[in-house]
Amino acid sequence: MSSNKINITFALPNLLPGGAERVVSYIAQNIDSKKFNSTLLIVGYSKDASYDIKGIEVVYLEKERVLNGIVDLYKYIKRTKPDIMLSAIGHLNTVTAYMSLLFPKTKFVAREVNVLSVLATFDKPKKCNLMGYIEDKRFNFFSKVICQSQDMLDDFNKNYNIKKDKLVVINNPITDDFKVKKRISINKPIQFITVARFDKEKGHPRILEALSKVSFPFHYTIIGRGAEEMNIFDLIETYNLTNKITHIPFTKEVPRYLAESDLYLQGSFVEGFPNAVIESCMVGTPILAIDAPGGINEIIYSNINGKIVSNVEEFTQALEQINANYSFTPKLVSNSVNTRYSGEFILNKYETLFLNLAKQ
Repeated sequence: MSSNKINITFALPNLLPGGAERVVSYIAQNIDSKKFNSTLLIVGYSKDASYDIKGIEVVYLEKERVLNGIVDLYKYIKRTKPDIMLSAIGHLNTVTAYMSLLFPKTKFVAREVNVLSVLATFDKPKKCNLMGYIEDKRFNFFSKVICQSQDMLDDFNKNYNIKKDKLVVINNPITDDFKVKKRISINKPIQFITVARFDKEKGHPRILEALSKVSFPFHYTIIGRGAEEMNIFDLIETYNLTNKITHIPFTKEVPRYLAESDLYLQGSFVEGFPNAVIESCMVGTPILAIDAPGGINEIIYSNINGKIVSNVEEFTQALEQINANYSFTPKLVSNSVNTRYSGEFILNKYETLFLNLAKQ
């Protein structure tokens, strides 16, 4: 390796389909190779990789869980001595935070994926006091913590007492080329779509409640799967929506489905920085969202690329008015996000962060 380049390792638990996996692997592959030597370290199995990684070294520890990979992770850092190590997702960040104490010459950076204090209000397995304390204090050991939204930064500062000079907001980049749809008129019946994991914080029941009250024909496509799937489909039956809904567990053609839809429905209680919302805008499909922490207010410009409402009642009212008041132009919807979150713009922010860390 050229000694004048900054050696960076990007670490992930796995390469299964997911926003963090896609964004981190994109950054790893696309940062300036004239300035950085980039390696992608995956704790999990190579057979599970859902992303085709090109142009950089990929190291798989071939472990089922992060906990099982601690020793091999330690050996890797000791052997390669990266200048910077960026890890993503909570449990891996906990491990790298405390491992940083053993490698003072490496700058450790965490990329977190949610507004954690809000996420903690949902029914997650209760941790013992000691484990909760260890996880909450992990952020103190990083050189920098990357927040996907201003809401996330404010949460870390207020609820975890992390000083603002250790926090930096870098939004998620647009990682693919999206074609803006040409169709301006809406479908008959109108087509709605949501792309999200079936978890409680994603708020699918709020959307279904609103859809059960609208008085016009529609079709709703849900792309995703997860722990709440059975409960969600029970609710679909209860609301008598079965014939109006198509469920797609997983597809690599999300942009096509987004472009074929008229309105993206966002019901989350909390987000990190929702990739699907940005992607929907990129193809020209506007958003109707219930207000929630995690970047919604940063992405959506009212009446330009969507609308934010306060609750299910207002969401239902906005749906009822959509046929009469639909005035969004696909090109304007796309333009509202394509500069702010372009790959080039976000990559520049990462590169600036890494260069500044290397100088310290």
